[in-house]
Amino acid sequence: MLDSMLPFPSFLALLALLALPSLEAVEYPAKRIWDRAPHNAFTDLIAFDDRVFCVFREGSGHVPGENGKIRCIASTDGEKWESVALLAVDGVDLRDPKLSIAGDGRMMLLMGGSYYEGKQIVRRLPRVAFWDANERTFGPSVPVEIDDSIRSDRDWLWRVTWHEGVGYGVVYQARDDGPWGCHLVKTRDGIGYGPVKSLELGGQPNESTVRFDPDATLRLVVRNEDGKRRGHFGTSRPPYTEWDWKEIPVQLGGPDFVRLAKDHWILGTRLSADPPRTCLGLLGADGAFTPRVILPSAGDTSYPGLLPRDGKLWVSYYSSHEGKTAIYMAIVPLDAFDP
Repeated sequence: MLDSMLPFPSFLALLALLALPSLEAVEYPAKRIWDRAPHNAFTDLIAFDDRVFCVFREGSGHVPGENGKIRCIASTDGEKWESVALLAVDGVDLRDPKLSIAGDGRMMLLMGGSYYEGKQIVRRLPRVAFWDANERTFGPSVPVEIDDSIRSDRDWLWRVTWHEGVGYGVVYQARDDGPWGCHLVKTRDGIGYGPVKSLELGGQPNESTVRFDPDATLRLVVRNEDGKRRGHFGTSRPPYTEWDWKEIPVQLGGPDFVRLAKDHWILGTRLSADPPRTCLGLLGADGAFTPRVILPSAGDTSYPGLLPRDGKLWVSYYSSHEGKTAIYMAIVPLDAFDP
C-alpha cells in the first residue's frame, strides 16, 4: 500500500526537527513507491524518453553478499510506477546503480559489482548496461574497462556525468593496507575509462558525484571516511588537472547534487543526526552547507537521486523509518532552496 502525499508537515515530524540542533529546515512529505524486496536501497533518477526512471538495489540486506539485483521502474506522472527491468549477474552483488545519458543518446546504467568469498569481499568491478529502445528495457551488463595505469582489484566507479560527449566520474579504491585511491576518469563509450587526474585528498575518499557548470567548470563532491569525516567540494577548469578544494563541514552519505544558480547547488545526503535523516540543503562555493529540507526518514537511509523538472525537484531515496527499507519519492518546489 502506498503512502499518501500529505500537504503539510506532520506535528510529529516538526517535533523530530526540533530534536536536530542548528537545523533550519522543513520536512516535506514523501510517497513510498517500492518495497517488494526484503531490502530496497541506493537510488537514482533520470528523465528519458518522456518518462522518469528510478533505479535501486534489491537484496536481502544492506551488505548481504552475492545477491544484489538492480531494479528499474518508470513513471510518467510520479504516481504510478511500473517495473521495466531487473538486472542480475550470478556471483556478483550489484549495488549503487546510477543513470546517465551517454554521448550517443542512449540511457546508461552504471552499477557497482562486488565479488565475495563467504562474507569477505575479494574483488570489485563495476558494470554498465544500455537501454535497448526496441526491447524497451536494458540490455545485458558488461564489466567496465579501467586503464592499467590506475586499475586495481578494488575499483568502484560510483557515478558518471556526461559533458559534450565525454563521460566523467571518479574511481575510488578501498584498501586495507594503505591510502585509498581516488582518480578522476573519462570515457567516450561508457565502457573504457582512462585517467584524467589522481586526486590527493588523503583519508578514505569514496562516493563522488561530478557535475558541470554551463561554462564547463567541473564541480565534484566527495565523501571521505577519514578521521574528520568531512566532505570535500572540488572545482576545476579544463583540462581538469588543477583543483581547488573546500571542506564541507558535515559527514556525507550517498551524496548527489545539482546546480541551482551561480555558485549555489542543492546537495542531497544523509545527515548524521539521531536518528539519521535524509536531507537536502544549499551548498555554497565555499563548501558551506545549509539544510533546507528534511525528508521522512530514519535508520538505514539516504542515497538520494535528484531530478530538477518543471520548477520542482524530484527526489528518490530509501529509508527504514516505517520498518523495512523502502524506496520513497518526494517532489519539492525549487524555490525552497532559494539562496
